[in-house]
Amino acid sequence: MFSVIDIETTGGSPKTEKITEIAIYIHDGLSIVDEFVTLVNPEINIPYHITGLTGITNEMVADAPKFYEIAKKVVEITEGQVFVAHNVNFDYSFIRNEFKSLGYDFNRKTLDTIKLARQVVPGLKSYSLGKLCFDLGIPLNNRHRAGGDALATVRLLEDLLSRDKKNIAAKILKPSHPAGLNEYLTKKVLNKLPEEPGVYYFWDDKGELIYIGKSKDIRSRIFQHLHNQTTRKAMEMRDRIADITWELTGNELIALLLESDEIKKHKPLYNRQQRRSYFNYGLFTHEDNNGYLCFSITNTKEDEPPVTTFTSKREGREQLAKWVEQHNLCPKLSGLYSSSGACFHRGIGECSGACNGEETAEAYNMRAKAFLGRFEYEHDNFMILDQGRLKEEVGVICIEHGQYRGFGYTLSDYQNQPDVLRDSVRFYPDNRDIHALIGLYLRKNKVKIVLL
Repeated sequence: MFSVIDIETTGGSPKTEKITEIAIYIHDGLSIVDEFVTLVNPEINIPYHITGLTGITNEMVADAPKFYEIAKKVVEITEGQVFVAHNVNFDYSFIRNEFKSLGYDFNRKTLDTIKLARQVVPGLKSYSLGKLCFDLGIPLNNRHRAGGDALATVRLLEDLLSRDKKNIAAKILKPSHPAGLNEYLTKKVLNKLPEEPGVYYFWDDKGELIYIGKSKDIRSRIFQHLHNQTTRKAMEMRDRIADITWELTGNELIALLLESDEIKKHKPLYNRQQRRSYFNYGLFTHEDNNGYLCFSITNTKEDEPPVTTFTSKREGREQLAKWVEQHNLCPKLSGLYSSSGACFHRGIGECSGACNGEETAEAYNMRAKAFLGRFEYEHDNFMILDQGRLKEEVGVICIEHGQYRGFGYTLSDYQNQPDVLRDSVRFYPDNRDIHALIGLYLRKNKVKIVLL
């Protein structure tokens, strides 16, 4: 049985836009046996250009049911069906996201008529719905409305199935369950894997935790593990995975923070590198006999906190070389190489001469200290706000007195109330890995900061 579905929306992003119309035709492989078509009140404005494309206006949806009012019907009519659509990821992502906002995990097998058409009728110039219907002689009426497009997709599916002599559709629908997996790892578990950020846990058949990982897309990352045959260790771990659990975090930063803490706490067998630290090399500073600030990349030490950390010495030296160039620092004083006199860069005019005393320590150290400032939090006491696990939620990461305190979640309505944000935080220990993770994330991502 197939649920052939088409939706119209307020825009292209399932995370920020909403459904304005949905059409579902239930097909038994021979004919339509049930249907559900309705406008949906998106509870946000429909942009003018979208109305120009679909013909759906704000007035038309004003009295239409909201998605939560039709959610039960959508679940019931599609239960046990294959979710079919033209460019299925678009429709499926929107519907999954609508259900996610309601706290429900909507999960169906999917079939993309684009993918099926490419294999059943190869060689066409275009596989858009309009061009396919024209080439195959399929009527397409009421274009860019859910009912019209879904009905055309039904006829397209019927046409493709009639041409499918090699059972291509069945092969596409066959679950991708890699060979050689542990007999206790069920398809039910794999089918439930979420396509969201979080931390995942691998367990063996004795109930022992053997690996902890994190990802922006848990499902995709786990299937990479299950298909990984590049090393003996990877294959050995894959064969031992008897169960998988996970914890959704809503955003990548909290996934990074939780993973780091969980690995140090549980010390799983296959997380050997992360048990002590992700970052085994650090950038350290000292002042030489002439008063110049100097840098070095060496192994991290328990009794001396580094300025920042790296996963390898090579990574540290390569990154430091870039920073030296950006901040006009001396490569010799930065520990990138040694020489008896001035550094090579002084000879070609790319060093101001701190290495041979031509530039004063006071002048040089001003630039060196400005460089070090990039590794400090901009504020001593603040909250980082990022995406929560649900639409109406925010993730909260707390920094107090320049130290990481932990994370938590609260309703978006409270994101400008520091006391409420602080009360939502569950406390976790700080360490040099955490400082590096947060610093790197803040440099690469735009997040909301609330000062305390």
